[in-house]
Amino acid sequence: MKRKHRFAVLWALSLSCLGTMRAPAAEPKDRSLDWARYVDPFVGTDGHGHTYPGASLPFGMVQLSPDTRLSGWDGCSGYHWSDNLIYGFSHTHLSGTGVSDYGDILFMPIVGTVRLNNGAGGKAGSGYGTTFDKETERTAPGWYAVRLDSGIDVDLTVTERAGMHRYRFPQGELARVVIDLTHRDEVLDAGLIITSPTRVEGWRRSSAWARDQIVYFSARFSRPFERGTVTDGDSLGGLSHEIEGKNVKGLLFFGSEGSELLIKVGISAVDIEGARRNLDTEIPGWNFDAVRHAARQQWNQALGRIEISGGTEAQRSIFYTALYHSLLAPNVFSDVDGRYRGMDGAIHQAEGRRQYTVFSLWDTFRATHPLLTLIEPERAGEFVATFLAQYEQGGRLPVWELAGNETDCMIGYHSVSVIADAWRKSIGGFDAGKALDAMIASATRDHFGLAMYRRQGFIGGEDEPESVSKTLEYAYDDWCIAQLAEGLGRERVADEFSRRARSWRHLLDPATRFMRPRVNQRWLEPFDPRRVDLHYTEANAWQYSFFVPHDVPGLIDAMGGEELFMARLDSLFDTESRTTGREQADITGLIGQYAHGNEPSHHMAWLYHYAGRPDRSAPRVRQILDTLYGTGAAGLCGNEDCGQMSSWYVLSAMGLYPVCPGSNEYVIGAPLFSDVTLHLPRGRRFLIRARAVENGGDPAAALYVHTARLNGGDLHRAFIRHEEIVGGQDLELRVAATPGARWGRGADERPGRGAGRDGARGTSRVDPVLPAPFARAAADVFHDSLVVSLDCADATARILYTRASSVGKDAVPAGWKVYERPLSLRQSTRVRFVAEKAGQRSPVVESVFHRLPNAWTVQIENPPNPQYTAGGPQALVDGLRGKSNWRLGAWHGYQDTDFTAIVDFGAVQQLHRVGAGFLQDVGSWIWMPTEVDVSVSEDGKSYESVARLRHAIADTQSGVVMRDLVSDISTVRARYLRIVAHNYGAIPEWHPGHGGSAFIFVDEILVE
Repeated sequence: MKRKHRFAVLWALSLSCLGTMRAPAAEPKDRSLDWARYVDPFVGTDGHGHTYPGASLPFGMVQLSPDTRLSGWDGCSGYHWSDNLIYGFSHTHLSGTGVSDYGDILFMPIVGTVRLNNGAGGKAGSGYGTTFDKETERTAPGWYAVRLDSGIDVDLTVTERAGMHRYRFPQGELARVVIDLTHRDEVLDAGLIITSPTRVEGWRRSSAWARDQIVYFSARFSRPFERGTVTDGDSLGGLSHEIEGKNVKGLLFFGSEGSELLIKVGISAVDIEGARRNLDTEIPGWNFDAVRHAARQQWNQALGRIEISGGTEAQRSIFYTALYHSLLAPNVFSDVDGRYRGMDGAIHQAEGRRQYTVFSLWDTFRATHPLLTLIEPERAGEFVATFLAQYEQGGRLPVWELAGNETDCMIGYHSVSVIADAWRKSIGGFDAGKALDAMIASATRDHFGLAMYRRQGFIGGEDEPESVSKTLEYAYDDWCIAQLAEGLGRERVADEFSRRARSWRHLLDPATRFMRPRVNQRWLEPFDPRRVDLHYTEANAWQYSFFVPHDVPGLIDAMGGEELFMARLDSLFDTESRTTGREQADITGLIGQYAHGNEPSHHMAWLYHYAGRPDRSAPRVRQILDTLYGTGAAGLCGNEDCGQMSSWYVLSAMGLYPVCPGSNEYVIGAPLFSDVTLHLPRGRRFLIRARAVENGGDPAAALYVHTARLNGGDLHRAFIRHEEIVGGQDLELRVAATPGARWGRGADERPGRGAGRDGARGTSRVDPVLPAPFARAAADVFHDSLVVSLDCADATARILYTRASSVGKDAVPAGWKVYERPLSLRQSTRVRFVAEKAGQRSPVVESVFHRLPNAWTVQIENPPNPQYTAGGPQALVDGLRGKSNWRLGAWHGYQDTDFTAIVDFGAVQQLHRVGAGFLQDVGSWIWMPTEVDVSVSEDGKSYESVARLRHAIADTQSGVVMRDLVSDISTVRARYLRIVAHNYGAIPEWHPGHGGSAFIFVDEILVE
């Protein structure tokens, strides 16, 4: 939605320049309280960290930063360390995400030739974009500075909802400022209004990751411009002071008198009045250095909530930089008057609190939000209140919310984790009963495999992509719901979701002890735990087989006990690091198959604690701390992901980690520092003190905890409870460079086994789940006969089955047979089966086995992409058609190559009609073939062309399009049929994947 604003144009060129005052340097006199001096915002701007170096406040609405990259995987934040050209300075940026957005309201100072295009893709100097010397860049919390090669010095600083620019132009040069509202993503609508010689205002409505994002702004200048113009294009055209369109830009001319120009810019998602009010409230004057100084003070206040002593200078820098990154998001989304744009597009009022945006919950539920419950409890309550407002306005809790839009990026409904964690840790500011209702509503929808998950107890690989990851993460989220339900006395709800929380058990293959996809109730073959494919979310079986944070003791038992569990953990870290299958840019920071550069692995180094061996967690955690974090621009091994990567470091370096958010437990390890003090609300503090056992030992080099004392009393357990931390107690650890023999090893000294607040027992409140049985067979399709075996992970359970297709799917009538021996099938058959034991019953499952209509064989010339093999060449002639959801794996996919297949009918046949089925989804780089050549042969050597197939589907047509390209032919006799589908080729410039290679998706080869 857009509101149109018109203002009288005040044009008094005789106005005198406004003066500015200088303030002292921003650094405080007492350097012992200047935690900001350790922070390097350049960390993560190189490699795949995707951070930005510019100015922001803790959770600030404005992120004022340079833009050096317009697109691409490593341009998600708008900046990359390797670039040497700046397009300008925009006011919104995302920290460490894997998808690009923001970069709103770009300002760029220029001298010399006037250009309104940015020059992207052209020669240096072809647009307003300007090169710069990396050596001139300076940054600190709340401040950024650079000298452009044009000779202009740029300083940037911020308040919560406004940014301040200081430009110093070369003496004698005519100063200009470009305002570009087309910068970055697709513009839906924009407007620019020159309201006076010192004020410009406008809006920008765009579509990218957030499909409908709007930013209003109000900018004021410290001295009047001599003239200004706005345009809808790259040409100056005639003089205009107000414009609307999709290519809106402005140019302001300031003349050559006076080298310094200050600009103040307020933003708002509500309206221009809101942007103006934010600006006037937060930056009423023109003292740049005072604003910069205030920003540093706010950062010191936030960073100082955790005070460390000891460690090396590098470790202190990494720690406070990580804490800085942990506090950049979520971002304030409400204006100074409390108004904000809701999930319904309407304007709402936040009463007595702030509204927030940018919730990267699949990432941040793991460590960032638990960290914030400790050091920002008031905001933690506001986050939950924000969720509930978003639920009221949008009908469900957020998954990955951005600028009032639900992106549905990533999986799960992890807002329930943040809510349960806040409730368990006595964070106020929200209605727990209302929160539970919202959690239940999010968990009982039918999208993203939830309907199958609820009915069957798990998601099959043929029903939903990323089936393994979704099942496991839904199970954890359901445990979180059970915690709150039990605490509120909702016993029926607690029982239901406790049962759902055990759904992980259905996907643990007893033979391999990996979490594996079940397709047609068979374990998917071939299986390689290193394989990255569409059954897992940015990961593989190694990285998801340990994701049962809410029931680690149950996982240990299911994997065969503590020793086998720890041996599997050792293998995770010690095995070969190479992955197979699809290329996945997120899988970085590998130690064996442990991938610290992506979030599913983050809790795993701490899991030895749950088997009574914290001494085996210690070297793994320390290895990650020491080798996968560093100083400098390349200091992160993967995407920062809105604080999660850094929050892991902050907590682990303190010697605490919340393996299972929603519980009140943190496992304990040896901190990097001799003293860590958390400054808590109401003047309390929690002190962690590490003292080396060896005489003269360095605590930083001592990875192993030998003993622990809490408030002077012995603490034998290897975990601490949240209430013990916020109660303001002291934790003293005796640490050493060699393992201890006893601490944390007893059965009652391990995390994950005790009752939580209000007696919440989580998964222990219901009987253990009986795993769903599974089938074993050579394939799902066969020519003459097929032998099918039925089995269950619980070898003591009996299996009942039926072949009767008329029986209700979930019914188990008395007529079902007890499985005793393998089934021999000679026709297409549907088998339903269930496991029973001691009055318990598993989910009822079914497998369908198809007898092939023919004995044809298929040979393919070029191998398909490893992600899209559909089980092999035979899938091209099995009579089973791929669905529109191509991610389910039923299609053959060929990238950067033609599709060539030869069908052998086994004998000469009469052919009347030939072709194949294809799919187009241009948003996913899949196009129809440009044409299809069909030829036949009797001997497999000499081929005769019989058809050339074309289509009329536009290469710009969006969405999924399925089309059979077939042709009637003059009857011919042939044994062999060859089909060649020609690839679309290089992806065109208009597409976001420009420069990449297109896919062909095919299923099935059609012959009559």
